[in-house]
Amino acid sequence: MLIKQNRGRHWLSRQRRVAVALKVMGVSACLWLLVGLVFGEMGLLRYLDMREYAGRLEGELASLQAEKAALEREVLRLQRDPAKIEQVARERLGYVRKGETVYQLTPGADDSGGDDSGGGGGRP
Repeated sequence: MLIKQNRGRHWLSRQRRVAVALKVMGVSACLWLLVGLVFGEMGLLRYLDMREYAGRLEGELASLQAEKAALEREVLRLQRDPAKIEQVARERLGYVRKGETVYQLTPGADDSGGDDSGGGGGRP
């Protein structure tokens, strides 16, 4: 029968020191990974920024698609609807039908200065 010899207090204290050192290294490694995950080049903060940016881009894309659909509908109307063609010709090109009278008003024209009706609006 073999009897094991008592290793003593030195062996136990060394074993405890090794265990504490391993725990400290493990906690340090976890903290290092956590800091890297949050503040790293592709960390959590960067991910949240990219997610917000992607949301803004999706909203912009939706509005651009709606604008594109509206423009496509207008193109179809311009290609097929004579009333729309006439409306555009009148608005943009200033076309009028035969027999119509065009009145052009200039903004800011003031009629009160040349009134000769004697309404008391003029100067003595």
